[in-house]
Amino acid sequence: MKAIALQLADADTSPASIEIDGAQAAASLGLEVSAFRQLMHDGKVSLLCERGTGEDAGLWRATFYYEGRRFRAVVDGHGHILHATGSASP
Repeated sequence: MKAIALQLADADTSPASIEIDGAQAAASLGLEVSAFRQLMHDGKVSLLCERGTGEDAGLWRATFYYEGRRFRAVVDGHGHILHATGSASP
């Protein structure tokens, strides 16, 4: 699957661009990849991005929400998923 570009920013830094593979997020939310991409495009999958601080500096946490389901991934600055949690069960 083509990576999903996440625009990540906070008040202290200029925006960063990190891309992650969306196939794992789609599967964890119980969605086919094409449906996941369409729901992302339609704004029906919510995304929260957080920048790590302190000992987590250089890491980002991306959380995808869809109909009571959640997929959370901790990624490095290159978009590599270091840890992920989530389930297709609402």
